[in-house]
Amino acid sequence: MSSVTIKDVARVAQVSVATVSRALNGHGNVAEEVRRRVLAAANELRYTPHAAARSLSSRRTQTLGVVLPDLHGEFFSELVRGIDQVAREHRLHLLVSSYHGHPEEQGAALRAMRGRVDGLLVMSPFVATPGPLAEELAPTLPTVLINTQHATAGVASLHVDNYGGAVAMVEHLVASGHRRIAFIAGPSDNFDAHERLRGYRDALQRLLPDAEEWVLPGDFDEASGHQAGLEILSSKHRPDAVFAANDMMALGCLFVFAQGGVNVPADIALAGFDDIPLARYVHPTLTTMRVNIAELGARAARLLLAQIAGDTAEVEAQGREALRPELIERASSAPEPERR
Repeated sequence: MSSVTIKDVARVAQVSVATVSRALNGHGNVAEEVRRRVLAAANELRYTPHAAARSLSSRRTQTLGVVLPDLHGEFFSELVRGIDQVAREHRLHLLVSSYHGHPEEQGAALRAMRGRVDGLLVMSPFVATPGPLAEELAPTLPTVLINTQHATAGVASLHVDNYGGAVAMVEHLVASGHRRIAFIAGPSDNFDAHERLRGYRDALQRLLPDAEEWVLPGDFDEASGHQAGLEILSSKHRPDAVFAANDMMALGCLFVFAQGGVNVPADIALAGFDDIPLARYVHPTLTTMRVNIAELGARAARLLLAQIAGDTAEVEAQGREALRPELIERASSAPEPERR
């Protein structure tokens, strides 16, 4: 049987070859009904575009590059899930790379993407000067930065309002009657962690000016939350509540409390940040600040596609937006009156 061509798809769908090409490549100037008809025809005929020929004709790789500090943990899996959802809608592939939390390896990861992708999504959450990152970004390659401290000229960015989210959590804990609130911080060189710590400190000073801050070191993983929990249990005076800078540390702390006979929230309330899927399936369910992580990835991918398409109006509309976290009250932070 002879191979199916794009002309065959156009004939079955009763549209032009150019329309088939636009529909299969995810261009926005195709009516949705026409796009569905083209996709149905392509599926019926089992048509597969010739990747090499398409790349040569369009000078596109049909691939988006994603460079992340790590791939371990639910945050990154949710982020990639959101990116991948948008990529699949546009029949694109992902090339994902990690620099394993080492800023010095970031440049190598970025350079490895050149010539292989049509655009880049880069997460660089380090508290550092923008020089090294800016120097490694190819000026002709569309790029979107995610949760990056420093704006880079001509590069769109999306970030989470980590400061506002931390303030909202402290406000919730204080409104629930808690007065001695400990905070498990994230890595000292991480911008997200820096902003969440700043929000905790500012809110505590404003709402409880006579209270002393209690900051324990953490590393955004279960092990550091576990260690912080051990330190809390060994303290002479325990806190009313513990606010962890992310859910993974909160869950590590929760495990220690359970092992140590501490009832959450009757003895100590507990809260996290991010709302990873596991947060709603532990006991007690975890109060947290919901960052729609998959939506953050999806928005970043849509913004990148707008750049690739040259849609400057859409890029300006979406660029440099802050994603606002949402307070999710669950069983781990019952108000003080309910804990007696």
